Amino acid sequence: MLKIWGRNTSINVQKVMWAIGELGLPHERIDVGGAFGRTKDPFYLAMNPNSLVPTLEEDDGFTLWESNTIVRYLAARHGAGTLEPTNPHERARASQWMDWMLTVCAPAIHPLFWGLVRTPPEKQDHAKIGEAREKTAAALRMLDAQLGKTKFAAGDTFSMGDIPVGLITYRFRKLVPDRTGMGLDNLERWFLGIEQRKAFREQILPVPFT
Repeated sequence: MLKIWGRNTSINVQKVMWAIGELGLPHERIDVGGAFGRTKDPFYLAMNPNSLVPTLEEDDGFTLWESNTIVRYLAARHGAGTLEPTNPHERARASQWMDWMLTVCAPAIHPLFWGLVRTPPEKQDHAKIGEAREKTAAALRMLDAQLGKTKFAAGDTFSMGDIPVGLITYRFRKLVPDRTGMGLDNLERWFLGIEQRKAFREQILPVPFT
């Protein structure tokens, strides 16, 4: 059975679990990382020298790390033509938005999440929090522009490209409940559909936001 090593509160683990849910794959998830530790144990470092989560492990001993790479691998192996688009333009665009999430959106939202969720109220730097909020909104307006042209990130059907950006959007909406005037109408429309997906409701919504 497919194993996923990683705590489910990690956004990177959530990407993989959402993909697994979309594909309906039998699996076992094992808590490591964060308060669970074990990522520096020799057995784990043998699978993932980065000492991070998640790590995928298959029955034949094949292991893989880096969350977006795992999502792409699962989509190619189990979801070709669905989670992995058949059209090469859509497949490339899906991959583009996955990488953009890592290089642009994740760095923008990190101080916002850390400042509001991981920092005690008396120690919060509201100037930095506000700056991160604006940077994240500015980044998400790029995705909003794409969603004004296509129903989903890569085209007119849900794909692997929607998973990482869907999780960033989920976090942004939780952290910034009042988004009036931010110019994200297409993003809001898209996410209202995303959050109704069975895999999202099973794999993401029940997980504590910590």
